[in-house]
Amino acid sequence: MSIIGSVGLGIPSFEINQTTVKQLVKQLFKKERMIERLLPIFDNAAIENRQFVVSTDWFHQDWDFSKRNELYIKYALDYSLQAIDHCLTNENFLNEKIAYEEIDMIIFVSSTGISTPSMDARIMNKRPFREDIHRLPIWGLGCAGGASGLARASDWTSTYKDETVLLICCELCSLTFQKEDKKKRNIVGTALFGDGVGAALVIGEHSPLVKRLNRNQKPMIKNASSFTKKDTESIMGWNVNENGLEVVFSKSIPSLIHSLWKPHLEGFLQLLDIKRDDIHSFIAHPGGKKVLEAMEEACSIPTSKFYHSYQVLKNHGNMSSPTVLYILKEWMKDKERDCSTCDQSILSALGPGFSSELLLLEWR
Repeated sequence: MSIIGSVGLGIPSFEINQTTVKQLVKQLFKKERMIERLLPIFDNAAIENRQFVVSTDWFHQDWDFSKRNELYIKYALDYSLQAIDHCLTNENFLNEKIAYEEIDMIIFVSSTGISTPSMDARIMNKRPFREDIHRLPIWGLGCAGGASGLARASDWTSTYKDETVLLICCELCSLTFQKEDKKKRNIVGTALFGDGVGAALVIGEHSPLVKRLNRNQKPMIKNASSFTKKDTESIMGWNVNENGLEVVFSKSIPSLIHSLWKPHLEGFLQLLDIKRDDIHSFIAHPGGKKVLEAMEEACSIPTSKFYHSYQVLKNHGNMSSPTVLYILKEWMKDKERDCSTCDQSILSALGPGFSSELLLLEWR
């Protein structure tokens, strides 16, 4: 069993409200006949604000893959360090800060840029991590990356019970935007995606660092499950062209909640002999408002159990892999949770493949 001891965020400096993004898209695609028909997507997305690593002026310019990736490496490093520093010193969750030298493994998750050496090696050069630290960079999991990263961190600390893993999820979706892409899916993606970085500290139950955690309830990872439906790779992902990463985003995603996510969830709970009503909260990655609503409908789950998913979507948009860490942080901060009878949560995310990731968390 592994403990999620702390979460920290790296929040980009350019905050842009949804109305401004809508007007930007209207201006960039003003010659397209379908644009007026698609603009209501921005109004119905349940998003008010998003954060980007670049200003609105950046979107008017032409960028090739090389220039985009240079910016990715620069800002991924800057905001990952911000998230790490916040995680290891976060007084909401820790009564004593964690030293960089005390981390045994780094998992770095991203799908919006590339780097070799991987970003974890670049991070090591900016902070005094040990040179014998284990490194696991993971690329290509998209929105499922945060949940999958937590599961892999749990695998490690369940085997090495006295060790600690630092998970970093970094996505800079704004840098993938292509104003030459006139497809509907690009407009839909522009209405949803934002930038963000999250870091989580996953601690083995025998680690001496457990004593650094404050007395508030902490989530323990009890179990995890992955499911990938064959022959669905066209649902979500990237096409690579001369300008970079072109978004692939199918309109069928909400319907897959019924055909993929529901049976995965029901099978997971049945395996663990847990009733759905016993789940206190769903720390669900909000692919969008329609995805959350489909989850509620498919499994008859009250909206209140997705509260922080809606709030993070409202305030940050869909940031891909780090989004579940933002949501997890809010549930961890929520001091009014009654864990005497409702002490279990499901952390959930969907991603390319098409795949579903589930984790059972128990609050103690």
